Amino acid sequence: METIDVTPEEEEKILNNVFISLEPLKLKVISSKAKKKAVIFKKIAGQFEKGKHYTEMDVNGILKGIYPEDYSTLRRSLIDLGYMDRKSDGSEYWLK
Repeated sequence: METIDVTPEEEEKILNNVFISLEPLKLKVISSKAKKKAVIFKKIAGQFEKGKHYTEMDVNGILKGIYPEDYSTLRRSLIDLGYMDRKSDGSEYWLK
């Protein structure tokens, strides 16, 4: 998991700019900037329970609620950025 220093003020500003709503979580745009991505995906990862295993369908269902336009990119980014892991066949996902 990439560690990027973000102040609480920066985090709040980023969250308010990239999410339409924080409760329920609704993403407006996926940023390509590292600092924004770190804040976005940390927030999205918080929608999953530590220690719980999810099917791909479960993960997709949660992510579709957050960003239906491109939930598969969210799923891949959660893995690529180190917030989640999965079995090689994609049958189970979990928070790291």
